[in-house]
Amino acid sequence: MRPLPQISEAEFEVMKNVWKCAPVSTNEITDRLTASTSWSPKTIQTMIKRLVTKGALSYKKEGRMFIYTPLVREKDYIGQKSRSFLKRYFDGNLTALVSSYLEEEQLTVEEIDSLRSLLSRESEKGGD
Repeated sequence: MRPLPQISEAEFEVMKNVWKCAPVSTNEITDRLTASTSWSPKTIQTMIKRLVTKGALSYKKEGRMFIYTPLVREKDYIGQKSRSFLKRYFDGNLTALVSSYLEEEQLTVEEIDSLRSLLSRESEKGGD
């Protein structure tokens, strides 16, 4: 698998919109992001261009509109970032990450049940 492009936090917000609605036009991306951020349309268009240059997005021109589709799958990108976070802050030790979170956060009964269910299913699969 080829390495995934480095995407800034702001560019990630653009990508989330593309992943959610692809194929999507420049105007659709801009409308969504100007409604949820303080970014100008020009700033958003600059980020879109950067994502194309980085190989995270592709586009096709339909009339006067540009339509964007992701070249990076959301699942792949988030998986890579999760693994990187785990290695960087917890030396790759998932138990240390979970323990740290449990010590610092108050989990609801529903969250605990959900975690138990996930672990149980993974255990039944053999922990692959």
